[in-house]
Amino acid sequence: MKLKLYTSSFCAPCMQARSVLAEVATLVPGAVVEERDVAFRMDEAEADDVRSTPTVIISRDDGTEVFRAAGAPTLNQVLVAAAKAL
Repeated sequence: MKLKLYTSSFCAPCMQARSVLAEVATLVPGAVVEERDVAFRMDEAEADDVRSTPTVIISRDDGTEVFRAAGAPTLNQVLVAAAKAL
């Protein structure tokens, strides 16, 4: 399972999303969080159709997207999505 977090430098909600995903990474074995700053990874953000930050995308190992949140998701939302991705 892969958790992508698209952020930007002065994004207050990004800090909240970062905190939620860090907690998920400690609770869910095998969860890999990849943070991507849109200023430095514009091509990837565009390819993933990211329109705002933070954006969280959770995918299965085969790349199938199972969850997307524009804005900071709650811990419960991410844990439910993580269960679907496993």
